[in-house]
Amino acid sequence: MRIDLDGRTAVVTGSSQGIGLAIATGLAGAGARVVLTGRGRDRLDTAADVLRGAEPDADVLTIACDLATEQGAAELLEAVPAADILVNNLGIFGSRPPLDITDEEWRTYFDTNVLSAVRLIRRYLPGMTERGWGRVQNIASDSAIVIPAEMIHYGMSKTALLAVSRGFAKEAAGTGVTVNSVIAGPTHTGGVEDFVHELVGGDLPWDEAQRTFMREHRPQSLLQRLIEPEEIANLVVYLSSPQASATTGAAVRVDGGYIDSIVP
Repeated sequence: MRIDLDGRTAVVTGSSQGIGLAIATGLAGAGARVVLTGRGRDRLDTAADVLRGAEPDADVLTIACDLATEQGAAELLEAVPAADILVNNLGIFGSRPPLDITDEEWRTYFDTNVLSAVRLIRRYLPGMTERGWGRVQNIASDSAIVIPAEMIHYGMSKTALLAVSRGFAKEAAGTGVTVNSVIAGPTHTGGVEDFVHELVGGDLPWDEAQRTFMREHRPQSLLQRLIEPEEIANLVVYLSSPQASATTGAAVRVDGGYIDSIVP
């Protein structure tokens, strides 16, 4: 399959590292102009260098802003007023005993993982529908459906993204714009490595820690390993393509079989 996104502008939130950077690199490889976002200028500059190292001809723009705030969204919109592809990847996660989660933490997870996506969809979607083409993808998680006991606040935010995606897909019905969510299983990033060691102990070598984590905390996985960011990027690039024109309002899974027979 030859995916050509030449002439398209793709905004990828939370893209200074990990899944977001892998997605941006994949989109750039398909010819899209990519916009990297994050709060730290230095990390964004490093991410842009990494992306150009993988895709030397890439057209890359970096915008340092805090998209968990209205001000951050306004800064992004001022710099990039129109987009053809919007990938809402920005998110935070962490473990917490359920009864210890404070009101402030609930609000922070909602503002960062959900409202940041809603703000950008609300602003970019009208232009997409006017032009008759666009792709919106919200990066959700298997935690949206099988809520981890140690991450209820995170799971709540990812469940909300499924509703957000389905609702905005209905708003865009018949316009040539698709809106989908990507249900990602446990993925190998630096932050997840820290999370895994937090749960299984910091003294184990990484390969053993990963296997222990999957066996004890994510036993439903058919892969029995963490997904690599590039594997999620492959699906996102496809959903961003003209070839995915008939897929909208869907929760598309790249979860390693983690969600067994449970479909949203």
